[in-house]
Amino acid sequence: MSLQKHEARRLGISAKRVAFLMLPIVLAACAGGDEGRSFSLFSDSKDTPQSFPPNYRSELLAFMRTYLNNPVGVHEAAMAEPVMRDVNGKMRYISCLRYSARESDGSYREPRERAVLFLNGRLDRLIEKGGELCSGVAMAPFPELEKMSR
Repeated sequence: MSLQKHEARRLGISAKRVAFLMLPIVLAACAGGDEGRSFSLFSDSKDTPQSFPPNYRSELLAFMRTYLNNPVGVHEAAMAEPVMRDVNGKMRYISCLRYSARESDGSYREPRERAVLFLNGRLDRLIEKGGELCSGVAMAPFPELEKMSR
């Protein structure tokens, strides 16, 4: 028998009882909201200067090839050059993208606008509802997106 188990038995404490006693502490740690908590890859004190994403078009095309169920037949594709925007209190490069993808039944929905977030010069994520982040940007045709294949 291990020393810890022997010591716990000597004290009359079982592992189940210890787990039961620890449960309120664990639940209290999880119960709080996200207010005041943040996650940063770098530091919480200063925002790291961001570099312009030099390969944003090719990175976005590679991402869209995997993001879309069917990358063939995209219509009305347009994209904006990356611009700096405030995203949750941090300055990030954002590019806006508008397109209409082919649905599984062959039809097309209205074009949707999405924001593409770049972190340290690389594509980080696609934000489904670009809304405020994309306000006032100038879109230009993005024919490469319309010419994608599988």
